[in-house]
Amino acid sequence: MCAEADDRPMPIWTCWNHWIAVPGGDQAEIMRMLGLSRSLSLTFAEAQEMIDADEHDDSADAQPMSRVFVTPEVDGWTLIFGAWCDPYGTSRRDDVLDACVRLSARFGRAQAYYFGAQGDGSTWLVAEHGTVIRRYAATSEGDDHLLTIGAPLPQERAAWREQLGYADDWDPDIAGADEAEEWHVLAFDLAPDIAAALGLSPLALSDDTPTRGTGVLALTPAHTTTGWADTQRPG
Repeated sequence: MCAEADDRPMPIWTCWNHWIAVPGGDQAEIMRMLGLSRSLSLTFAEAQEMIDADEHDDSADAQPMSRVFVTPEVDGWTLIFGAWCDPYGTSRRDDVLDACVRLSARFGRAQAYYFGAQGDGSTWLVAEHGTVIRRYAATSEGDDHLLTIGAPLPQERAAWREQLGYADDWDPDIAGADEAEEWHVLAFDLAPDIAAALGLSPLALSDDTPTRGTGVLALTPAHTTTGWADTQRPG
């Protein structure tokens, strides 16, 4: 099945979700800056199948970092999906941070997110005009605090104020153990809410979402041969 001109957005949601969000619809320039090579046009349904398959493939020849889905412009944003966009994992966190810094210098803003839908936590990375404004991780791993950059976002403060009853100027870095743990548990599920507040959450995609352009399967810089992607097309 090929991507049709009337392909409509749908939520892209799997067990482990990694994405980069860039305002606007300059798909070609975003891909150029990320070093991505266009391979095939892809529908949202095909992208959902591809990402889910990549995440669950534990075979010896699995290559989850080799390809991503780049959306058309959706409600004023371009989203890039796939494990390669992970702002948390040690193999990609530094490169994703650098990518968001460069993209934000060009487009004003850029964000990256991780959300584990099976209770595996959240990470958000927000850059504006070439500077990282915030990076924060709340997962089950022990070194989350090492990723923290910048002051809490207004959306974080609103969450702990409204859901935990903490003061607006409460500081998780100096809080007591019990309060810090309460916040950590709450933050586990915050990535989609942060994304929605700052721009667009993948959960908000629907067939009513304004769309311009065509989604594509793109190969990451280390996987630039189209033959592999052609043989691994979903569906």
